[in-house]
Amino acid sequence: MNKPVSGPADKQGLLERVFQLHQHGTTVRTEIVAGFTTFLTMVYIVFVNPQILGVAGMDTEAVFVTTCLIAAAGSIFMGILANLPVALAPAMGLNAFFAFVVVGAMGHSWQVAMGAIFWGSVGFLLLTLFRIRYWMIASIPVSLRVGITSGIGLFIGMMGLKNAGIIVSNPETLVAVGNLTSLPVALGVLGFFIIAVLAAKNIHAAVLVSIVVTTGIGLAVGDVTYQGAVSMPPSIASIIGQVDVKGALDIGLAGVIFSFMLINLFDSSGTLIAVTDKAGLADENGKFPRMKQALLVDSITSTAGAYLGTSSISTYIESSSGVSVGGRTGLTAVVVGLLFLVVIFLSPLAKMVQPYAVAGALIYVGVLMTSSLSRVKWNDLTEATPAFITAVMMPFTFSITEGIALGFISYCVMKVGVGRWREISPCVLVVALLFLFKIVFIDH
Repeated sequence: MNKPVSGPADKQGLLERVFQLHQHGTTVRTEIVAGFTTFLTMVYIVFVNPQILGVAGMDTEAVFVTTCLIAAAGSIFMGILANLPVALAPAMGLNAFFAFVVVGAMGHSWQVAMGAIFWGSVGFLLLTLFRIRYWMIASIPVSLRVGITSGIGLFIGMMGLKNAGIIVSNPETLVAVGNLTSLPVALGVLGFFIIAVLAAKNIHAAVLVSIVVTTGIGLAVGDVTYQGAVSMPPSIASIIGQVDVKGALDIGLAGVIFSFMLINLFDSSGTLIAVTDKAGLADENGKFPRMKQALLVDSITSTAGAYLGTSSISTYIESSSGVSVGGRTGLTAVVVGLLFLVVIFLSPLAKMVQPYAVAGALIYVGVLMTSSLSRVKWNDLTEATPAFITAVMMPFTFSITEGIALGFISYCVMKVGVGRWREISPCVLVVALLFLFKIVFIDH
Protein backbone atom coordinates (compact mmCIF):
# COMPACT_ATOMS: atom_id res chain seq x y z
CA MET A 1 0.00 0.00 0.00
CA ASN A 2 1.36 3.38 -0.96
CA LYS A 3 1.74 5.88 1.85
CA PRO A 4 -0.04 9.20 1.33
CA VAL A 5 2.24 12.07 0.51
CA SER A 6 1.78 15.12 2.70
CA GLY A 7 1.40 18.34 0.82
CA PRO A 8 0.48 21.96 1.34
CA ALA A 9 -3.08 21.05 2.22
CA ASP A 10 -1.88 18.84 5.08
CA LYS A 11 0.38 21.58 6.37
CA GLN A 12 -2.46 24.04 6.13
CA GLY A 13 -4.60 21.57 8.08
CA LEU A 14 -1.96 21.22 10.80
CA LEU A 15 -1.60 24.99 11.15
CA GLU A 16 -5.39 25.32 11.21
CA ARG A 17 -5.69 22.77 14.00
CA VAL A 18 -2.92 24.30 16.11
CA PHE A 19 -3.71 27.99 15.60
CA GLN A 20 -7.43 27.95 14.65
CA LEU A 21 -6.83 30.37 11.79
CA HIS A 22 -10.33 30.25 10.30
CA GLN A 23 -11.94 30.86 13.69
CA HIS A 24 -9.82 34.00 14.10
CA GLY A 25 -10.56 35.25 10.58
CA THR A 26 -6.99 35.02 9.32
CA THR A 27 -4.80 33.02 6.91
CA VAL A 28 -1.32 31.53 6.90
CA ARG A 29 -0.08 34.26 4.56
CA THR A 30 -1.49 37.04 6.75
CA GLU A 31 0.09 35.53 9.87
CA ILE A 32 3.50 35.21 8.18
CA VAL A 33 3.37 38.83 7.01
CA ALA A 34 2.38 39.88 10.54
CA GLY A 35 5.27 37.88 11.98
CA PHE A 36 7.77 39.57 9.65
CA THR A 37 6.30 42.96 10.55
CA THR A 38 6.61 42.40 14.30
CA PHE A 39 10.13 41.01 13.85
CA LEU A 40 11.29 44.07 11.92
CA THR A 41 10.03 46.39 14.65
CA MET A 42 11.79 44.56 17.51
CA VAL A 43 14.92 43.00 15.95
CA TYR A 44 16.84 46.07 17.11
CA ILE A 45 17.05 44.38 20.52
CA VAL A 46 19.70 41.93 19.23
CA PHE A 47 21.99 44.91 18.59
CA VAL A 48 20.98 47.07 21.56
CA ASN A 49 20.96 44.43 24.31
CA PRO A 50 24.59 43.29 23.78
CA GLN A 51 25.72 46.93 23.76
CA ILE A 52 23.99 47.64 27.08
CA LEU A 53 24.94 44.40 28.85
CA GLY A 54 28.47 44.78 27.50
CA VAL A 55 28.80 47.87 29.72
CA ALA A 56 28.43 45.48 32.68
CA GLY A 57 31.42 43.47 31.47
CA MET A 58 29.49 40.69 29.76
CA ASP A 59 30.71 39.07 26.53
CA THR A 60 28.73 40.95 23.86
CA GLU A 61 28.98 38.13 21.30
CA ALA A 62 27.56 35.64 23.78
CA VAL A 63 24.82 38.09 24.81
CA PHE A 64 23.89 38.47 21.13
CA VAL A 65 23.27 34.72 20.92
CA THR A 66 21.38 34.43 24.20
CA THR A 67 19.23 37.42 23.26
CA CYS A 68 18.24 35.66 20.04
CA LEU A 69 17.70 32.32 21.79
CA ILE A 70 15.47 33.60 24.59
CA ALA A 71 13.48 35.83 22.21
CA ALA A 72 12.97 32.85 19.92
CA ALA A 73 11.98 30.47 22.73
CA GLY A 74 9.64 32.94 24.42
CA SER A 75 7.89 33.92 21.18
CA ILE A 76 7.49 30.33 19.95
CA PHE A 77 6.14 29.10 23.29
CA MET A 78 3.75 32.05 23.49
CA GLY A 79 2.53 31.25 20.00
CA ILE A 80 2.05 27.51 20.51
CA LEU A 81 0.87 27.38 24.14
CA ALA A 82 -1.19 30.58 24.33
CA ASN A 83 -2.00 31.05 20.61
CA LEU A 84 -1.48 34.81 20.88
CA PRO A 85 0.27 37.12 18.35
CA VAL A 86 2.60 38.36 21.09
CA ALA A 87 6.40 38.21 20.86
CA LEU A 88 8.87 38.29 23.74
CA ALA A 89 12.47 39.48 24.16
CA PRO A 90 14.76 41.06 26.80
CA ALA A 91 13.02 44.14 28.19
CA MET A 92 14.33 47.62 27.50
CA GLY A 93 14.70 49.47 30.77
CA LEU A 94 15.49 46.42 32.84
CA ASN A 95 18.68 45.84 30.84
CA ALA A 96 19.72 49.48 31.44
CA PHE A 97 18.84 49.16 35.14
CA PHE A 98 20.99 46.02 35.34
CA ALA A 99 24.04 47.42 33.54
CA PHE A 100 24.17 51.09 34.50
CA VAL A 101 22.76 50.99 38.03
CA VAL A 102 23.20 47.59 39.70
CA VAL A 103 26.59 46.88 38.12
CA GLY A 104 27.85 50.36 37.22
CA ALA A 105 26.66 52.58 40.08
CA MET A 106 26.22 50.02 42.88
CA GLY A 107 29.39 48.10 42.01
CA HIS A 108 28.04 44.54 41.97
CA SER A 109 29.47 41.95 39.59
CA TRP A 110 27.29 41.14 36.61
CA GLN A 111 26.88 37.60 37.97
CA VAL A 112 25.37 38.89 41.21
CA ALA A 113 23.24 41.44 39.36
CA MET A 114 21.96 38.66 37.11
CA GLY A 115 21.13 36.74 40.28
CA ALA A 116 18.98 39.68 41.35
CA ILE A 117 17.16 39.47 38.02
CA PHE A 118 16.71 35.74 38.60
CA TRP A 119 15.12 36.23 42.02
CA GLY A 120 12.98 39.08 40.71
CA SER A 121 11.77 36.76 37.95
CA VAL A 122 11.07 33.99 40.47
CA GLY A 123 8.95 36.45 42.45
CA PHE A 124 7.21 37.41 39.22
CA LEU A 125 6.50 33.71 38.55
CA LEU A 126 5.11 33.19 42.07
CA LEU A 127 2.80 36.19 41.68
CA THR A 128 1.52 34.54 38.51
CA LEU A 129 1.12 31.07 40.00
CA PHE A 130 -0.76 32.37 43.05
CA ARG A 131 -2.88 34.72 40.90
CA ILE A 132 -1.70 37.83 42.73
CA ARG A 133 -0.37 39.45 39.58
CA TYR A 134 -3.47 41.23 38.35
CA TRP A 135 -4.58 42.10 41.88
CA MET A 136 -1.35 44.08 42.30
CA ILE A 137 -1.79 45.76 38.91
CA ALA A 138 -5.32 46.81 39.87
CA SER A 139 -4.21 47.97 43.33
CA ILE A 140 -1.44 50.32 42.22
CA PRO A 141 -2.73 53.71 41.00
CA VAL A 142 -2.23 54.96 37.47
CA SER A 143 -0.06 57.85 38.67
CA LEU A 144 2.56 55.48 40.08
CA ARG A 145 2.42 53.10 37.13
CA VAL A 146 2.84 56.00 34.72
CA GLY A 147 5.58 57.51 36.87
CA ILE A 148 7.54 54.25 36.81
CA THR A 149 7.18 53.79 33.05
CA SER A 150 8.05 57.40 32.29
CA GLY A 151 10.96 57.46 34.73
CA ILE A 152 12.49 54.41 33.06
CA GLY A 153 11.95 56.16 29.72
CA LEU A 154 13.82 59.24 30.95
CA PHE A 155 16.59 57.02 32.28
CA ILE A 156 16.93 55.14 28.98
CA GLY A 157 16.82 58.41 27.02
CA MET A 158 19.61 59.79 29.20
CA MET A 159 21.73 56.70 28.48
CA GLY A 160 21.13 57.19 24.76
CA LEU A 161 22.23 60.82 24.96
CA LYS A 162 25.33 59.75 26.92
CA ASN A 163 26.23 56.92 24.52
CA ALA A 164 26.06 59.31 21.57
CA GLY A 165 28.19 61.88 23.40
CA ILE A 166 25.41 64.46 23.22
CA ILE A 167 25.67 64.93 26.98
CA VAL A 168 28.84 64.52 29.04
CA SER A 169 29.65 64.76 32.74
CA ASN A 170 30.66 68.12 34.16
CA PRO A 171 31.93 68.66 37.74
CA GLU A 172 30.29 72.07 38.01
CA THR A 173 26.92 71.51 36.32
CA LEU A 174 26.71 67.69 36.66
CA VAL A 175 26.04 67.36 32.92
CA ALA A 176 26.83 69.47 29.88
CA VAL A 177 26.50 69.37 26.10
CA GLY A 178 29.23 67.35 24.38
CA ASN A 179 31.10 68.09 21.17
CA LEU A 180 28.20 68.39 18.73
CA THR A 181 30.54 68.29 15.72
CA SER A 182 32.08 64.90 16.55
CA LEU A 183 31.24 61.82 14.48
CA PRO A 184 29.51 59.85 17.29
CA VAL A 185 27.27 62.81 18.15
CA ALA A 186 26.40 63.50 14.52
CA LEU A 187 25.55 59.86 13.82
CA GLY A 188 23.66 59.49 17.10
CA VAL A 189 21.51 62.53 16.29
CA LEU A 190 21.02 61.35 12.71
CA GLY A 191 20.01 57.89 13.92
CA PHE A 192 17.39 59.29 16.28
CA PHE A 193 15.77 61.54 13.66
CA ILE A 194 15.75 58.70 11.12
CA ILE A 195 13.73 56.67 13.62
CA ALA A 196 11.44 59.54 14.59
CA VAL A 197 10.66 60.53 11.00
CA LEU A 198 10.12 56.96 9.76
CA ALA A 199 8.03 56.07 12.81
CA ALA A 200 5.90 59.17 12.20
CA LYS A 201 5.28 57.77 8.72
CA ASN A 202 4.27 54.40 10.27
CA ILE A 203 7.28 52.57 8.83
CA HIS A 204 7.62 49.56 11.13
CA ALA A 205 11.35 48.91 10.58
CA ALA A 206 12.35 52.46 11.59
CA VAL A 207 14.80 51.42 14.31
CA LEU A 208 16.43 48.75 12.16
CA VAL A 209 16.83 51.20 9.27
CA SER A 210 18.47 53.72 11.62
CA ILE A 211 21.00 51.18 12.91
CA VAL A 212 21.83 50.02 9.37
CA VAL A 213 22.26 53.58 8.03
CA THR A 214 24.42 54.88 10.89
CA THR A 215 26.56 51.73 10.89
CA GLY A 216 26.89 52.02 7.11
CA ILE A 217 28.09 55.61 7.39
CA GLY A 218 30.56 54.55 10.08
CA LEU A 219 31.83 51.87 7.71
CA ALA A 220 32.16 54.39 4.86
CA VAL A 221 34.27 56.81 6.92
CA GLY A 222 36.48 54.07 8.32
CA ASP A 223 35.13 54.06 11.88
CA VAL A 224 33.65 50.56 11.48
CA THR A 225 35.39 47.46 10.12
CA TYR A 226 33.49 44.94 8.03
CA GLN A 227 33.95 41.45 9.50
CA GLY A 228 31.63 39.43 7.30
CA ALA A 229 27.92 38.72 7.46
CA VAL A 230 27.37 35.06 8.30
CA SER A 231 29.15 32.72 10.71
CA MET A 232 28.47 29.95 13.17
CA PRO A 233 27.08 31.29 16.46
CA PRO A 234 29.71 32.36 19.02
CA SER A 235 30.04 30.32 22.21
CA ILE A 236 27.82 31.27 25.14
CA ALA A 237 29.86 29.34 27.70
CA SER A 238 31.15 32.57 29.25
CA ILE A 239 27.71 33.64 30.47
CA ILE A 240 25.25 30.72 30.48
CA GLY A 241 24.68 29.42 33.98
CA GLN A 242 27.04 32.01 35.50
CA VAL A 243 24.25 33.70 37.47
CA ASP A 244 25.21 34.05 41.15
CA VAL A 245 21.93 33.07 42.78
CA LYS A 246 23.38 32.81 46.29
CA GLY A 247 25.34 36.08 46.08
CA ALA A 248 22.17 37.95 45.10
CA LEU A 249 20.51 36.98 48.40
CA ASP A 250 21.97 40.08 50.02
CA ILE A 251 19.72 42.35 52.08
CA GLY A 252 21.24 45.30 50.23
CA LEU A 253 19.80 43.94 46.98
CA ALA A 254 16.26 43.43 48.33
CA GLY A 255 15.04 46.71 46.86
CA VAL A 256 16.68 45.91 43.52
CA ILE A 257 15.06 42.47 43.36
CA PHE A 258 11.67 43.94 44.23
CA SER A 259 12.14 46.66 41.61
CA PHE A 260 12.97 44.08 38.91
CA MET A 261 9.80 42.18 39.83
CA LEU A 262 7.60 45.26 39.95
CA ILE A 263 8.81 46.69 36.64
CA ASN A 264 8.38 43.35 34.89
CA LEU A 265 4.89 43.09 36.41
CA PHE A 266 3.74 46.39 34.89
CA ASP A 267 5.61 46.02 31.61
CA SER A 268 4.57 42.51 30.66
CA SER A 269 1.00 42.59 31.98
CA GLY A 270 0.27 45.98 30.46
CA THR A 271 1.64 44.91 27.08
CA LEU A 272 -0.40 41.70 27.03
CA ILE A 273 -3.59 43.64 27.70
CA ALA A 274 -2.75 46.32 25.11
CA VAL A 275 -1.85 43.91 22.29
CA THR A 276 -4.75 41.50 22.85
CA ASP A 277 -7.12 44.46 23.04
CA LYS A 278 -5.81 45.80 19.71
CA ALA A 279 -6.30 42.33 18.21
CA GLY A 280 -9.90 42.25 19.44
CA LEU A 281 -9.18 39.31 21.75
CA ALA A 282 -9.62 40.99 25.15
CA ASP A 283 -12.93 41.76 26.86
CA GLU A 284 -13.87 44.96 28.70
CA ASN A 285 -12.08 43.69 31.83
CA GLY A 286 -8.82 43.07 30.00
CA LYS A 287 -9.19 39.28 30.05
CA PHE A 288 -8.31 37.29 26.94
CA PRO A 289 -8.30 33.60 25.83
CA ARG A 290 -5.59 31.39 27.35
CA MET A 291 -4.60 34.14 29.75
CA LYS A 292 -3.21 31.61 32.25
CA GLN A 293 -0.93 30.05 29.64
CA ALA A 294 0.26 33.47 28.44
CA LEU A 295 1.10 34.64 31.96
CA LEU A 296 2.99 31.45 32.70
CA VAL A 297 4.98 31.64 29.46
CA ASP A 298 6.19 35.19 30.03
CA SER A 299 7.05 34.60 33.71
CA ILE A 300 8.84 31.26 33.13
CA THR A 301 10.72 32.67 30.14
CA SER A 302 11.86 35.62 32.24
CA THR A 303 13.33 33.26 34.85
CA ALA A 304 15.03 31.15 32.16
CA GLY A 305 16.49 34.29 30.58
CA ALA A 306 18.48 35.11 33.72
CA TYR A 307 20.01 31.62 33.69
CA LEU A 308 20.93 32.02 30.02
CA GLY A 309 22.64 35.31 30.80
CA THR A 310 20.33 38.07 29.69
CA SER A 311 18.11 40.60 31.42
CA SER A 312 14.44 40.04 32.24
CA ILE A 313 12.21 38.94 29.38
CA SER A 314 8.97 40.72 28.65
CA THR A 315 6.21 40.83 26.08
CA TYR A 316 6.88 43.49 23.45
CA ILE A 317 4.47 46.29 22.61
CA GLU A 318 5.96 46.13 19.09
CA SER A 319 3.75 43.06 18.69
CA SER A 320 0.94 45.52 17.99
CA SER A 321 2.59 46.29 14.63
CA GLY A 322 1.97 42.71 13.53
CA VAL A 323 -1.57 42.88 14.85
CA SER A 324 -2.13 46.06 12.83
CA VAL A 325 -1.46 44.15 9.59
CA GLY A 326 -3.75 41.25 10.48
CA GLY A 327 -1.93 39.00 12.95
CA ARG A 328 -4.47 37.31 15.20
CA THR A 329 -2.98 33.97 16.29
CA GLY A 330 0.13 32.41 17.74
CA LEU A 331 1.45 31.68 14.26
CA THR A 332 2.53 35.33 14.14
CA ALA A 333 4.63 34.84 17.29
CA VAL A 334 6.08 31.55 16.01
CA VAL A 335 7.24 33.28 12.81
CA VAL A 336 8.94 35.95 14.94
CA GLY A 337 10.68 33.26 16.99
CA LEU A 338 11.93 31.40 13.92
CA LEU A 339 13.33 34.63 12.46
CA PHE A 340 15.26 35.25 15.70
CA LEU A 341 16.82 31.79 15.31
CA VAL A 342 17.97 32.72 11.80
CA VAL A 343 19.54 35.94 13.10
CA ILE A 344 21.86 33.93 15.37
CA PHE A 345 24.01 33.22 12.30
CA LEU A 346 24.49 36.95 11.59
CA SER A 347 26.72 37.70 14.60
CA PRO A 348 29.48 39.38 12.50
CA LEU A 349 27.00 42.11 11.59
CA ALA A 350 26.17 42.67 15.25
CA LYS A 351 29.87 43.16 16.06
CA MET A 352 29.95 46.09 13.64
CA VAL A 353 27.29 48.06 15.51
CA GLN A 354 28.78 50.89 17.59
CA PRO A 355 27.24 52.55 20.69
CA TYR A 356 26.28 55.66 18.69
CA ALA A 357 24.37 53.45 16.24
CA VAL A 358 21.99 52.29 18.98
CA ALA A 359 21.88 55.62 20.82
CA GLY A 360 19.02 56.83 18.61
CA ALA A 361 17.01 53.73 19.50
CA LEU A 362 17.49 54.39 23.22
CA ILE A 363 16.39 58.01 22.90
CA TYR A 364 13.38 56.94 20.84
CA VAL A 365 12.34 54.34 23.43
CA GLY A 366 12.62 57.13 26.00
CA VAL A 367 10.23 59.27 23.96
CA LEU A 368 7.68 56.45 23.72
CA MET A 369 7.80 55.57 27.41
CA THR A 370 7.71 59.17 28.64
CA SER A 371 4.63 59.93 26.53
CA SER A 372 2.52 58.06 29.11
CA LEU A 373 2.80 61.09 31.40
CA SER A 374 -0.20 62.47 29.53
CA ARG A 375 -2.34 60.03 31.52
CA VAL A 376 -1.54 61.72 34.85
CA LYS A 377 -4.26 63.89 36.43
CA TRP A 378 -2.08 66.99 36.67
CA ASN A 379 -4.87 69.03 38.26
CA ASP A 380 -4.82 66.66 41.26
CA LEU A 381 -1.57 67.21 43.18
CA THR A 382 -2.05 64.02 45.19
CA GLU A 383 -1.66 62.14 41.90
CA ALA A 384 0.66 64.52 40.02
CA THR A 385 3.25 64.85 42.80
CA PRO A 386 4.09 61.13 43.20
CA ALA A 387 4.06 60.67 39.40
CA PHE A 388 6.52 63.55 38.98
CA ILE A 389 8.76 62.41 41.84
CA THR A 390 8.85 58.82 40.56
CA ALA A 391 9.72 59.90 37.03
CA VAL A 392 12.36 62.54 37.68
CA MET A 393 14.13 60.81 40.57
CA MET A 394 15.11 57.85 38.40
CA PRO A 395 17.50 59.78 36.13
CA PHE A 396 18.43 62.36 38.81
CA THR A 397 19.44 59.72 41.39
CA PHE A 398 20.68 57.33 38.69
CA SER A 399 18.58 54.66 40.36
CA ILE A 400 15.31 53.15 39.23
CA THR A 401 14.85 51.59 42.68
CA GLU A 402 15.06 54.94 44.45
CA GLY A 403 12.59 56.48 42.02
CA ILE A 404 10.05 53.74 42.71
CA ALA A 405 10.62 53.95 46.47
CA LEU A 406 10.23 57.73 46.69
CA GLY A 407 7.19 57.58 44.43
CA PHE A 408 5.31 55.10 46.64
CA ILE A 409 6.25 56.95 49.81
CA SER A 410 5.25 60.36 48.41
CA TYR A 411 1.90 58.94 47.26
CA CYS A 412 1.06 57.90 50.82
CA VAL A 413 2.31 61.23 52.24
CA MET A 414 0.13 63.24 49.84
CA LYS A 415 -3.03 61.18 50.39
CA VAL A 416 -2.66 61.22 54.19
CA GLY A 417 -1.73 64.90 54.17
CA VAL A 418 -4.98 65.98 52.49
CA GLY A 419 -7.14 63.52 54.42
CA ARG A 420 -7.72 61.11 51.54
CA TRP A 421 -5.96 58.18 53.21
CA ARG A 422 -8.79 55.82 52.28
CA GLU A 423 -7.56 56.00 48.66
CA ILE A 424 -4.35 54.22 49.64
CA SER A 425 -4.68 50.54 48.79
CA PRO A 426 -3.17 47.93 51.15
CA CYS A 427 -0.72 46.96 48.39
CA VAL A 428 0.60 50.52 48.00
CA LEU A 429 0.84 50.99 51.78
CA VAL A 430 2.81 47.77 52.28
CA VAL A 431 5.21 48.58 49.42
CA ALA A 432 5.72 52.13 50.73
CA LEU A 433 6.45 50.87 54.28
CA LEU A 434 8.91 48.27 52.98
CA PHE A 435 10.78 50.91 50.98
CA LEU A 436 10.75 53.28 53.97
CA PHE A 437 12.22 50.51 56.14
CA LYS A 438 14.91 49.92 53.51
CA ILE A 439 15.87 53.62 53.37
CA VAL A 440 16.00 54.09 57.16
CA PHE A 441 17.50 50.81 58.37
CA ILE A 442 19.32 49.22 55.42
CA ASP A 443 20.71 51.98 53.24
CA HIS A 444 22.18 53.95 56.16
